[in-house]
Order: sequence, then structure tokens, then C-alpha cells
Amino acid sequence: MKKKLSSVLILILLYICVLTGCKKEVNISEQNNKAETTYEYSEYPLERNGLNLHLDCMSVSGKETGKDILLIHGVTYSSNEFDTDYEDYSLVRKLAQDDYSVWRLDIAGFGQSETVEDGFVPDSDYAAEDIDAAVNKIIEVTGHDKIDVLGWSWGTVTVSRFASKNPDHIRKLVLYAPILTGVGEYEVTEAFHHNTWEHAADDFQRCEDGTFDYSIADKNVIEIFCSNCWHYDGEYSPNGGRRDICVSKDTDLIDLKKLKNPTLIICGGNDPYLNYDKIHGANEMLPEGSEVQVIDGGSHVIMIEKPYYHEFWDRLIQFLDKE
Repeated sequence: MKKKLSSVLILILLYICVLTGCKKEVNISEQNNKAETTYEYSEYPLERNGLNLHLDCMSVSGKETGKDILLIHGVTYSSNEFDTDYEDYSLVRKLAQDDYSVWRLDIAGFGQSETVEDGFVPDSDYAAEDIDAAVNKIIEVTGHDKIDVLGWSWGTVTVSRFASKNPDHIRKLVLYAPILTGVGEYEVTEAFHHNTWEHAADDFQRCEDGTFDYSIADKNVIEIFCSNCWHYDGEYSPNGGRRDICVSKDTDLIDLKKLKNPTLIICGGNDPYLNYDKIHGANEMLPEGSEVQVIDGGSHVIMIEKPYYHEFWDRLIQFLDKE
């Protein structure tokens, strides 16, 4: 009995270490369709502008990936959002199973990257430079000349600004829930956003009485997602990006005509932050090989919504795998 308890304690401690990043290289195992999948997780030292940035990578152990994708987070919470590790909801692990090395960057001041004194400093252009540093690091580590890049929400603004100046190292670009225009004029006066569990939960769809719609989002997914945001992002996040996007809905934030790489725009059809007129007309401005995919019913967090996340994955991976 004691031996069994010790084994359980070791597994719990290993899981805590993975979550808190206390080891630079670990193996993560999970039961997946009754077959064990082991993931390799590594962190890579990265410094820009005198600040340490968090860059990590996950892949399936023993697989020759040959493919790299960098995931870029939105304006409040960091890259932990891509790895909601419950059942099969994790986008990171799904892409790893599709033979990708999945890289994630926390922009300066966010998540596990070093804090900043002025929360207005990491704005969209600043974040684009952080992304440039991460891409160069990935190319240096892997020896691959081109990688795929996915941005979500404000991350679509930052990756687009990076991509428009640095197309040579990008194979394909994904704009998930793209903030093509301002979300509405709002004066952002505080340099840091005060994070709460309730704010993290605001992206989930609700019923008419204000309760969560559990037919769309699993209760455990909501709890894990919001708890991870609190764990990794703490009480405050930089507001430079928020100040950038809280402008008139007539203000363009992404110049699609400047993008040179095949680009996928993918989003739910029920996302309150998006300008659908711009999205539906985007194909006319995007380069050859691009696609626009709108999934009816999905919201800003479509990648973890019960009725939609598998379709989201399928459309994403079909685009990425297409020659």
C-alpha cells in the first residue's frame, strides 16, 4: 500500500513541476484512446530588450516532427490557454500528435516571461519584435528555414505585423479570431489590467439567464481554463495591446494586403469581438493559397467548445497540411 501511495505522490509532484516550469526538460504522459502518449517538453532561454522571455516547445516523444508551429496568445492571458489539458481539448497536444513541434511564446510582461515596469510598453509593435526574436530562436534550434505561425485574438494583430515585415521565415500564417479592426473606442488609462477568474470566464457563451451554457463549454474546461489563467498570469497583465485595439471599429488594425504568406482566417460565427464584414471580404486581399473559415455557432474560444473544437482542429490541420 505504501509503495502505491509513493508512486501516486511522485506522479503528482511531476505534474506540479510541469505546470510550474521547475524543470527545463520533462516527459509528460497521458492516456489517449487507451494508448499512452508521451510528450517531450522543453524551455528555451530567450532574451530581448533586456527581458527574459518564456519560450517552450512540446512534441510527441520519439517522433521525427519536421514541422514547427509557433502559437501566440491574446491581450490578457498568456500561452497557457492553448494547453487546456482535459480529455482531448488541448490544441498543443493535438498539433503534437499531428507530428508538429509546438512552440509557445509569452510576450514580455505576460505569463512566465519577465515582468515589465510599464504595462503600456508591450504594445502590438513591441510584441511583433518579441515574436521575431522567438522565430529566429526556433530557426536556430531546429535548423528549419520556415515555420508556421498562429495568432489568436490580439495575437492576430501582433503576428500580422511581424509577418508583413518577415515573410521569409513563415510557411503558413493562421489568424484565429482575427481583430481586423478596433473593437470600439474605450479609453484605457491603467497600464495594467486587473485579472480575475470572472474576466477569464467572460469569453464563454452563456444562457439568457447569464449562466454558462454547458451544452457548448464543458464545466471542467471552464474551470481548468480560468484556473490556469490565474496560475500563470496572476493578478495583472500589461495593457499596451488593449489600448491598441480599444479604438474605433472603423480603424484597421491588420493590413491584409501586406501579408505575403498563405493565410488562414478561422473563427466562430458568434464572436462578439470580430468585424464579420471585413472577415467575409478578406479573401480579396489575402495572398494566393489563403482561406477564410467561419464555423457557425462558435465563439472566441471555439478551440475548446464542445460542439465545435473538433471541426476547428480539422479545418486548421487541413490547411496546414495542404501543399
